Parts: sequence; C-alpha cells; structure tokens
Amino acid sequence: MFTKLYIDQLDEGYVILITGLTIVFFALLLLAAFFKFALPVMLYIYKIITKGRDKKIKDIPIETDKRFTGEVAAAISTAIHLYLKEQHDSENAVLTIKQARKMYSPWSSKIYGTHQSLK
Repeated sequence: MFTKLYIDQLDEGYVILITGLTIVFFALLLLAAFFKFALPVMLYIYKIITKGRDKKIKDIPIETDKRFTGEVAAAISTAIHLYLKEQHDSENAVLTIKQARKMYSPWSSKIYGTHQSLK
C-alpha cells in the first residue's frame, strides 16, 4: 500500500516537472523568436510612421553658397579658436593639502567591545 502511494506521487512529480520545463523552454523560445524577428519589424514600422522614409544620398540636393569662400571659413575658425582659448584662464599648479583633524568618536573606540566578560 505504501509503495503504491509513493509511486503515484513520484509519477505525479515527473508530470509536474516535465510540464513546468516544457512551459519554461517554450516561453524562452517564444521570447527569442519575438526579439529576433518581430521586434525589428515593429521598430522599422514605428520609424516609418514617425519620421518617414530615409532619403538616399543622391536624393538630397546639394546647395552651395557662393558667398562662403575660404577667407570666410578662415575668419570663422580663427574667431572660434580665439574664443575657446580665452575661456581657459591660466591657473597655477600649486596644490595645497591640509590634514583634517580626526574627531573622537565612541563608536570607533576599542574599549567598548561588544563582548563583555561576565563576572
């Protein structure tokens, strides 16, 4: 009688084990397939809806300004260089370190131990 009950419980345990493992692995495969195939498609559709299609490089017209010459570019770059150089002031390289005074704290004192001898 005892062995029959034990075998029935053991068989029931195997059924629960196999069912649980099947559910877990199926869910993992489903998630992997979703991230591999469905997510890129959804992101592509979202990008098309929100921003429109990407333009090819040959579709973008090249607009040039005849007034923008090399002299203008040199003047702009010189002005930017002087502005950025002006932002950095000259600092001395002296570093002063002061030693902080340690305050006494009873929490760090070794005379108040957690183990006291009983008398």
